[in-house]
Amino acid sequence: MKAGNQADAELVSGPMVCEGEKATRSSRPARRVVRYVILALAVVSAVAFVGFLRFADQVAALQPPIHPKADAIVVLTGSAQRIGQGLELLKSGAGQRLLISGVHPTTSGNQIRKLNQSSSTLFECCVDIGHDAIDTIGNANETARWISDHGYRSILVVTNNYHMPRSLLELKRSDNRTEFISYPVVSADLKSGYWLAKRAVVRPMISEYIKYTAATLRDMAGAGSSKGLRGDVALDNRAQENDGGEFSMAK
Repeated sequence: MKAGNQADAELVSGPMVCEGEKATRSSRPARRVVRYVILALAVVSAVAFVGFLRFADQVAALQPPIHPKADAIVVLTGSAQRIGQGLELLKSGAGQRLLISGVHPTTSGNQIRKLNQSSSTLFECCVDIGHDAIDTIGNANETARWISDHGYRSILVVTNNYHMPRSLLELKRSDNRTEFISYPVVSADLKSGYWLAKRAVVRPMISEYIKYTAATLRDMAGAGSSKGLRGDVALDNRAQENDGGEFSMAK
Protein backbone atom coordinates (compact mmCIF):
# COMPACT_ATOMS: atom_id res chain seq x y z
CA MET A 1 0.00 0.00 0.00
CA LYS A 2 2.77 2.38 0.89
CA ALA A 3 4.54 1.76 -2.39
CA GLY A 4 1.30 2.30 -4.25
CA ASN A 5 0.62 5.54 -2.39
CA GLN A 6 4.13 6.81 -3.12
CA ALA A 7 3.73 6.03 -6.80
CA ASP A 8 0.39 7.80 -6.85
CA ALA A 9 1.92 10.84 -5.12
CA GLU A 10 4.71 11.00 -7.67
CA LEU A 11 2.24 10.75 -10.49
CA VAL A 12 0.22 13.60 -9.01
CA SER A 13 3.11 15.87 -8.02
CA GLY A 14 4.86 15.54 -11.36
CA PRO A 15 2.40 17.63 -13.38
CA MET A 16 2.05 20.10 -10.49
CA VAL A 17 5.77 20.79 -10.55
CA CYS A 18 5.66 21.25 -14.31
CA GLU A 19 2.76 23.72 -14.02
CA GLY A 20 4.70 25.68 -11.35
CA GLU A 21 7.76 25.88 -13.56
CA LYS A 22 5.63 27.09 -16.47
CA ALA A 23 4.10 29.81 -14.29
CA THR A 24 7.56 30.91 -13.11
CA ARG A 25 8.87 31.04 -16.66
CA SER A 26 5.85 32.96 -17.94
CA SER A 27 6.26 35.57 -15.18
CA ARG A 28 9.91 36.27 -16.07
CA PRO A 29 9.16 38.49 -19.11
CA ALA A 30 6.67 40.52 -17.04
CA ARG A 31 9.26 41.00 -14.30
CA ARG A 32 11.82 42.02 -16.90
CA VAL A 33 9.42 44.62 -18.32
CA VAL A 34 8.76 45.99 -14.83
CA ARG A 35 12.52 46.27 -14.21
CA TYR A 36 13.01 48.11 -17.52
CA VAL A 37 10.15 50.49 -16.72
CA ILE A 38 11.59 51.24 -13.28
CA LEU A 39 15.06 51.76 -14.77
CA ALA A 40 13.65 54.08 -17.47
CA LEU A 41 11.75 56.11 -14.88
CA ALA A 42 14.89 56.38 -12.77
CA VAL A 43 16.92 57.62 -15.76
CA VAL A 44 14.23 60.14 -16.78
CA SER A 45 13.98 61.40 -13.18
CA ALA A 46 17.75 61.79 -12.96
CA VAL A 47 17.92 63.67 -16.27
CA ALA A 48 15.00 65.91 -15.22
CA PHE A 49 16.65 66.67 -11.87
CA VAL A 50 19.99 67.53 -13.49
CA GLY A 51 18.14 69.70 -16.02
CA PHE A 52 16.31 71.47 -13.22
CA LEU A 53 19.58 72.24 -11.42
CA ARG A 54 21.08 73.60 -14.65
CA PHE A 55 17.96 75.72 -15.17
CA ALA A 56 18.32 77.05 -11.60
CA ASP A 57 21.97 77.92 -12.27
CA GLN A 58 20.95 79.71 -15.47
CA VAL A 59 18.34 81.74 -13.59
CA ALA A 60 20.73 82.50 -10.72
CA ALA A 61 23.31 83.86 -13.18
CA LEU A 62 20.88 86.40 -14.64
CA GLN A 63 21.81 89.96 -13.70
CA PRO A 64 20.38 93.29 -14.85
CA PRO A 65 22.73 95.40 -16.99
CA ILE A 66 24.68 98.06 -15.10
CA HIS A 67 23.70 100.79 -17.57
CA PRO A 68 20.42 99.62 -19.12
CA LYS A 69 19.52 101.28 -22.39
CA ALA A 70 17.16 100.35 -25.22
CA ASP A 71 14.59 101.88 -27.54
CA ALA A 72 11.76 100.88 -25.22
CA ILE A 73 10.79 98.78 -22.21
CA VAL A 74 8.33 95.91 -21.79
CA VAL A 75 7.03 94.64 -18.46
CA LEU A 76 5.43 91.20 -18.43
CA THR A 77 2.87 91.36 -15.65
CA GLY A 78 2.78 88.97 -12.74
CA SER A 79 3.79 91.06 -9.74
CA ALA A 80 3.71 94.71 -8.75
CA GLN A 81 7.48 94.61 -8.30
CA ARG A 82 7.95 94.14 -12.04
CA ILE A 83 5.79 97.15 -12.92
CA GLY A 84 7.55 99.33 -10.36
CA GLN A 85 10.92 98.37 -11.83
CA GLY A 86 9.73 99.13 -15.35
CA LEU A 87 8.49 102.56 -14.33
CA GLU A 88 11.81 103.32 -12.64
CA LEU A 89 13.65 102.39 -15.83
CA LEU A 90 11.35 104.64 -17.85
CA LYS A 91 11.90 107.56 -15.46
CA SER A 92 15.67 107.12 -15.68
CA GLY A 93 15.58 107.30 -19.47
CA ALA A 94 16.47 103.64 -20.11
CA GLY A 95 13.81 103.58 -22.82
CA GLN A 96 11.54 105.97 -24.69
CA ARG A 97 8.29 104.17 -23.92
CA LEU A 98 6.90 101.41 -21.69
CA LEU A 99 4.45 98.62 -22.47
CA ILE A 100 2.83 96.78 -19.56
CA SER A 101 1.70 93.55 -21.19
CA GLY A 102 -0.91 91.11 -19.92
CA VAL A 103 -2.96 93.47 -17.76
CA HIS A 104 -6.38 92.17 -16.75
CA PRO A 105 -9.19 93.82 -18.79
CA THR A 106 -10.82 95.21 -15.65
CA THR A 107 -7.61 96.96 -14.53
CA SER A 108 -7.08 100.46 -15.87
CA GLY A 109 -3.88 102.37 -16.40
CA ASN A 110 -5.01 104.88 -13.79
CA GLN A 111 -5.30 102.10 -11.19
CA ILE A 112 -1.78 100.91 -11.99
CA ARG A 113 -0.50 104.48 -11.78
CA LYS A 114 -2.03 104.99 -8.33
CA LEU A 115 -0.74 101.66 -7.02
CA ASN A 116 2.77 102.59 -8.09
CA GLN A 117 2.42 106.26 -7.03
CA SER A 118 3.52 107.42 -10.45
CA SER A 119 2.75 110.72 -12.14
CA SER A 120 -0.16 111.04 -14.53
CA THR A 121 2.10 112.98 -16.90
CA LEU A 122 4.44 110.00 -17.29
CA PHE A 123 1.55 107.61 -17.95
CA GLU A 124 -0.16 109.88 -20.46
CA CYS A 125 3.09 110.49 -22.25
CA CYS A 126 4.90 107.22 -22.36
CA VAL A 127 3.03 104.21 -20.91
CA ASP A 128 0.90 101.77 -22.91
CA ILE A 129 -1.35 99.19 -21.25
CA GLY A 130 -1.76 95.83 -22.99
CA HIS A 131 -4.94 93.96 -22.08
CA ASP A 132 -4.86 91.28 -24.76
CA ALA A 133 -2.26 88.76 -23.53
CA ILE A 134 -3.44 85.85 -21.38
CA ASP A 135 -0.12 84.00 -21.01
CA THR A 136 3.58 84.26 -21.84
CA ILE A 137 2.99 83.40 -25.50
CA GLY A 138 0.38 86.16 -25.56
CA ASN A 139 2.87 88.55 -23.94
CA ALA A 140 5.31 87.81 -26.75
CA ASN A 141 2.74 88.33 -29.51
CA GLU A 142 1.33 91.47 -27.90
CA THR A 143 4.86 92.84 -27.54
CA ALA A 144 5.80 91.96 -31.13
CA ARG A 145 2.75 93.84 -32.42
CA TRP A 146 3.62 96.87 -30.25
CA ILE A 147 7.23 96.81 -31.46
CA SER A 148 6.06 96.70 -35.09
CA ASP A 149 3.69 99.63 -34.52
CA HIS A 150 6.49 101.81 -33.12
CA GLY A 151 9.43 100.55 -35.17
CA TYR A 152 11.65 99.73 -32.20
CA ARG A 153 14.86 97.72 -32.62
CA SER A 154 15.86 97.00 -29.01
CA ILE A 155 13.74 96.22 -25.96
CA LEU A 156 14.45 95.92 -22.24
CA VAL A 157 12.43 92.98 -20.90
CA VAL A 158 11.38 93.22 -17.26
CA THR A 159 10.07 90.11 -15.52
CA ASN A 160 10.99 87.78 -12.64
CA ASN A 161 14.35 86.04 -12.99
CA TYR A 162 12.82 82.53 -13.07
CA HIS A 163 10.36 83.67 -15.79
CA MET A 164 13.04 85.27 -17.97
CA PRO A 165 14.35 82.23 -19.94
CA ARG A 166 10.90 81.27 -21.24
CA SER A 167 9.96 84.92 -21.83
CA LEU A 168 13.02 85.47 -24.03
CA LEU A 169 12.34 82.20 -25.85
CA GLU A 170 8.78 83.23 -26.72
CA LEU A 171 9.74 86.83 -27.56
CA LYS A 172 12.48 85.74 -29.99
CA ARG A 173 10.07 83.23 -31.49
CA SER A 174 7.53 86.00 -32.15
CA ASP A 175 10.08 88.57 -33.32
CA ASN A 176 13.57 87.42 -34.31
CA ARG A 177 14.64 90.81 -35.65
CA THR A 178 14.50 92.74 -32.37
CA GLU A 179 17.21 92.69 -29.72
CA PHE A 180 15.74 91.69 -26.37
CA ILE A 181 17.78 92.68 -23.31
CA SER A 182 16.90 90.93 -20.08
CA TYR A 183 16.30 92.97 -16.96
CA PRO A 184 15.45 90.32 -14.36
CA VAL A 185 13.64 91.16 -11.16
CA VAL A 186 15.24 88.97 -8.49
CA SER A 187 12.46 87.57 -6.32
CA ALA A 188 14.64 85.03 -4.49
CA ASP A 189 18.35 84.45 -3.94
CA LEU A 190 19.23 81.32 -5.91
CA LYS A 191 23.00 81.54 -5.47
CA SER A 192 22.92 79.76 -2.12
CA GLY A 193 21.50 76.28 -1.62
CA TYR A 194 19.02 77.48 1.00
CA TRP A 195 16.30 78.19 -1.56
CA LEU A 196 15.83 74.44 -2.08
CA ALA A 197 14.34 74.27 1.40
CA LYS A 198 11.84 77.07 0.69
CA ARG A 199 8.60 75.74 -0.76
CA ALA A 200 7.49 79.19 -1.90
CA VAL A 201 10.58 79.37 -4.12
CA VAL A 202 10.85 75.75 -5.26
CA ARG A 203 7.25 75.42 -6.47
CA PRO A 204 7.32 78.30 -9.00
CA MET A 205 10.81 77.26 -10.10
CA ILE A 206 9.68 73.70 -10.84
CA SER A 207 6.55 74.95 -12.59
CA GLU A 208 8.56 77.35 -14.74
CA TYR A 209 11.17 74.68 -15.53
CA ILE A 210 8.44 72.34 -16.80
CA LYS A 211 6.93 75.11 -18.95
CA TYR A 212 10.33 76.14 -20.29
CA THR A 213 11.19 72.53 -21.16
CA ALA A 214 7.83 72.06 -22.89
CA ALA A 215 8.34 75.28 -24.89
CA THR A 216 11.85 74.19 -25.91
CA LEU A 217 10.66 70.75 -27.03
CA ARG A 218 7.78 72.37 -28.92
CA ASP A 219 10.20 74.55 -30.88
CA MET A 220 12.53 71.60 -31.53
CA ALA A 221 9.58 69.63 -32.91
CA GLY A 222 8.40 72.59 -34.96
CA ALA A 223 4.95 72.38 -33.40
CA GLY A 224 2.57 75.32 -33.45
CA SER A 225 0.85 76.93 -30.49
CA SER A 226 -2.01 79.25 -29.67
CA LYS A 227 -1.38 83.00 -29.89
CA GLY A 228 -2.34 83.54 -26.27
CA LEU A 229 -4.42 86.63 -27.06
CA ARG A 230 -7.93 87.31 -25.75
CA GLY A 231 -9.22 88.40 -29.14
CA ASP A 232 -8.10 85.19 -30.82
CA VAL A 233 -9.52 83.04 -28.02
CA ALA A 234 -12.88 84.81 -28.37
CA LEU A 235 -12.85 84.27 -32.14
CA ASP A 236 -12.01 80.58 -31.68
CA ASN A 237 -14.84 80.17 -29.19
CA ARG A 238 -17.29 81.83 -31.57
CA ALA A 239 -16.11 79.63 -34.43
CA GLN A 240 -16.60 76.51 -32.29
CA GLU A 241 -20.08 77.68 -31.32
CA ASN A 242 -20.96 78.30 -34.96
CA ASP A 243 -19.59 74.92 -35.99
CA GLY A 244 -21.60 73.31 -33.23
CA GLY A 245 -24.76 75.11 -34.36
CA GLU A 246 -24.26 74.08 -37.98
CA PHE A 247 -23.65 70.51 -36.91
CA SER A 248 -26.82 70.47 -34.83
CA MET A 249 -28.86 71.88 -37.71
CA ALA A 250 -27.40 69.38 -40.17
CA LYS A 251 -28.06 66.60 -37.74
